[in-house]
Amino acid sequence: MKKTRILGFCLLVLTSLSGYAQTKSWTADNGNGTFTNPLFYDEFSDPDILRVGDDYYLAGTTMHAVPGLVILHSKDLVNWEFASYCFDRFDFADNRFALKNHEEIYGQGIWAPCIRYANGQFYVFSNVNGKGLQCYTAKDIRGPWTHHNMQGNIYDLGVLFDDDGKVYAIHGYGTVKCTELKPDMSGPVESTERVIIPEGNGVGEGHHMYKIDGMYYLISTDYSPNGRTLCSRSKSIWGPYETRVITADETYGYHAASLTQVPRGTKYRIGEDGTKFQLGPVDKDATACTNAHQGGIVQYKDGSWWALFMQDFHSIGRTVCLMPMTWKDGWPMVGLKGNLGRAPRTWFKPGTKPQQTLPQPLPAREGSGYSQDEAAMGLSTPLHHREGQGGGSVPYARSETFNGKTLGPIWQWNHNPDDKQWSLRGGRLRIQAQPAEQLMWARNTLTQRVIGPKSVATVELYTKGMKDGDVCGLGNINVPCSWVGLVKQGNALTLRCFEQLTNDTVSVPVIFDGKIYLRMIGDYDNDQAQYAYSTDGVTFQTIGRMMPLSYQLISFQGSRHALFAFNIKGKQGGYAEFDNFTVDEPCADRSANIPYGKTIRIINKATGRPAIALKHGLLYDTHAGDKSQLAQFRVIDRGQGRVALQCADGRYIKVYGDGLPGDVRFTTDLQEAEQFLWQDYLDHDFMLLSLKNHRYIGKSPTTGSPYSMDYAGPDPARRNGSVLQWEELK
Repeated sequence: MKKTRILGFCLLVLTSLSGYAQTKSWTADNGNGTFTNPLFYDEFSDPDILRVGDDYYLAGTTMHAVPGLVILHSKDLVNWEFASYCFDRFDFADNRFALKNHEEIYGQGIWAPCIRYANGQFYVFSNVNGKGLQCYTAKDIRGPWTHHNMQGNIYDLGVLFDDDGKVYAIHGYGTVKCTELKPDMSGPVESTERVIIPEGNGVGEGHHMYKIDGMYYLISTDYSPNGRTLCSRSKSIWGPYETRVITADETYGYHAASLTQVPRGTKYRIGEDGTKFQLGPVDKDATACTNAHQGGIVQYKDGSWWALFMQDFHSIGRTVCLMPMTWKDGWPMVGLKGNLGRAPRTWFKPGTKPQQTLPQPLPAREGSGYSQDEAAMGLSTPLHHREGQGGGSVPYARSETFNGKTLGPIWQWNHNPDDKQWSLRGGRLRIQAQPAEQLMWARNTLTQRVIGPKSVATVELYTKGMKDGDVCGLGNINVPCSWVGLVKQGNALTLRCFEQLTNDTVSVPVIFDGKIYLRMIGDYDNDQAQYAYSTDGVTFQTIGRMMPLSYQLISFQGSRHALFAFNIKGKQGGYAEFDNFTVDEPCADRSANIPYGKTIRIINKATGRPAIALKHGLLYDTHAGDKSQLAQFRVIDRGQGRVALQCADGRYIKVYGDGLPGDVRFTTDLQEAEQFLWQDYLDHDFMLLSLKNHRYIGKSPTTGSPYSMDYAGPDPARRNGSVLQWEELK
């Protein structure tokens, strides 16, 4: 393992791993019987969930990237592994599927799949813009898959194989329609399309149809005027339906990212180098359409119900959150009793129940600083030593040596590649430089999704095969795009960083022996990234500015790492070779994110004011500099991510009554101390979820009321008084 210095950049303190090691990656599994959303901290949009026996399958959108239509497999809904793609490349000959002649399908490839199992085989339905409804079938989830071009104007659909053998597709926005499909998947049954929910009922799109205990349930999502997920139910597939909202405003404290704006009249909708792109304003207080929405629901093998909905995570794009459900009056509501419509970020894994017994008592050690009561709670042994934090599985290995005969499943090509123009040879990836005026038109660009909340991608670039006009390097496929790489003009090589947003180019003369290290440092929760380079793989120098990142509705994807080679002089060029692509995730290990056994100040993120245990018996706030005994709290481990809080004067926080303002008070009896499930919001941000009423502790930043336990959840800007920060006191 090599230590790395990053000059000119103080956002992250990072360690560079060798090209032969896979670093720890984000997993939702906390290793203690709980999970923390998102399931993946990289893009996985339009999820649909399927259960077959005790196996669960998740299908997601891949848009213009290939291989296409990804499917993951799980046994517990938390830990996932890659299963297959439905196809290796689009089997349409149109230029636009292959980035030929300035034609493209950015954001218009294949999207919003529906996965089903019937008749002894798997079915995946989806839409391709301009080609209509597509279906892929396989006996084995790993393939091979057979493609059925069903055509027809059916998209964003849910499919139901009904008890009578008929197959129905539900589709349409606002005006929801039902169309019968032919059993052989050759197309829709003619003249069967009917409106089942007329416009005017507030129903959206992204449909998922289920038949549960003889009742038809349609899950859909609306984005006007903001994001909501709805359920419509009926005793007949044809209606009439009644509809209600099952979740709204669950953002987990993430606001919308800035949206890219391309000026009207621009020649290409993806823009050009020199286009005056703008990043739109961000209303951090607005739910917008980026909250948890659009996805499927599933019954776990123990009878519990769960939703797997996507949510926008800034410039990463849309990814998946696992949300417990509660049936009420025949409706599948997202959330827990006492707080329906919202869902915890951290909760107990499916099939896992909160332990009723506390950690085994441990004798107090002389001089340990713990009382006998605290030792009895197991405080003297941190939870992550007893229960083994982490250890969950991840769908992909992100780092790549290119030593194999095939690429790992994390990689996707930007549009259909020309397979004669790339190869794996000698333990490297070789990409031939084809004509293109900018990165977004470069064919055979190999991509993988960035992963958050922070990560660092590094690759070795070999340049001896480059010819005049070649541009090769590491980039970000997005609108606008950016890259760092080498440009060859005549016999001269120049290191260059280009940011399309500002049309800014930074060129640096550099001396190296034909190999250079390129790096992208991403802080995706804060929508920013910067490039760096090294000639020895040890000392890295940043190049270009810290760039703002955006999400956009052109490619409908978040940021993507890109390995590329193209020729800007309109001719076939040479080639670039890439080796040892590594991804380092400094935030992946969350085992120390809960400060078990530590004495902390609890600071309200809305006001910056720490909490104080008033002698009068209430939990209130105090001035920012207060570090007195009454503003100090010890975090007591109660197992499975549960905590109790003890003031330094010996009292424990306890919630009385219904948790109204003033109900957050204290007790001197350890056994009466309130149990909270710690909600990890990263970077010392957290929330405290009551296991009694499933609401959160918080204090209004405006009313002057004391702390309460009646908050439904965070607001997008994390300033409604329910999101807290912890500061350790030594």
